Amino acid sequence: MLQKSNRMKRIIFMGTPSYATTIFKALIDVPDMEICALFTQPDKKFGRGQNLSAPHIKEFVQKSGLDIEIFQPETLRDKKTAEQIASLKPDFIVVAAYGKILPRDILDIAPCINLHASLLPKYRGASPIQQAILNADRYSGVTAMKMAEGLDTGKMLGFSYVKIEDLNSDELFSLLAKKAADLTIKVIRSYENILHVEQTDALSSKTSKITKEDGEVNFHLTGSQLHQKLLAFTPWPGIFLQSGLKLKNFKCEKMKHDFKCGKIVEIKDNAVGIACFDGIIYIQRVQAPSKQETDALSYINGKRIKIGDTFY
Repeated sequence: MLQKSNRMKRIIFMGTPSYATTIFKALIDVPDMEICALFTQPDKKFGRGQNLSAPHIKEFVQKSGLDIEIFQPETLRDKKTAEQIASLKPDFIVVAAYGKILPRDILDIAPCINLHASLLPKYRGASPIQQAILNADRYSGVTAMKMAEGLDTGKMLGFSYVKIEDLNSDELFSLLAKKAADLTIKVIRSYENILHVEQTDALSSKTSKITKEDGEVNFHLTGSQLHQKLLAFTPWPGIFLQSGLKLKNFKCEKMKHDFKCGKIVEIKDNAVGIACFDGIIYIQRVQAPSKQETDALSYINGKRIKIGDTFY
């Protein structure tokens, strides 16, 4: 039977987006755990006005009136930051989508537990959720690992699985955040009795940070590829043609044809059919640059394009 300590566990939490906030919220309500500090990214300038925007998790703490000290260091590699963390005497440092790599002097202060949104060692790096969707994986999940100096290479402490089905990245992120919250509590409470499992590097792959350019598509792709890209890149950056036209909603019908990819081949009351590599994409909603979203039929009528023309 697992032996559990009744002593209050002091936790430093490191995280930035809503994924981290969901885990953070769960830890606040655990009676045998105390969050003694939050470390998050510095406020960043946003939009045309270049107004400062605070990280999601910082806004939550401030709006909730929580008495938790917030640190926003530009770097973790200075001696002062490591001394601040050590002075708080944490039992654990919980890290969830923080956005900075922890150096050795911080890793040595207390066990650093990272909640990575993939089933490691698959999909290390910045965009594991999007990559799982792009590859049409049936399952995704969260891995709790004890952090090491490498990128997502630490020993694994526990997993939580979910079915991806037809979820977009935003929906999958929300689901995994809830799983990660439950997993974090279980791992901390039973940490001393958990088997630390080494990762197999040969089974790993590295994912990169998503950029706006990743959302550009064309009709030489298969219907399945277009569909997975739409799911993976929702809500950001979306998928769009070279012209900047965003494809907001469509259905794919696989079939053999002799049409040139990108040509309009059918017009329905609620969709415009475009030839793609292995079938027809029936586009229902689009959004032109700097315009409101509209139905595809209104769009082609406004552009005065018809069957046989290239959709752009």
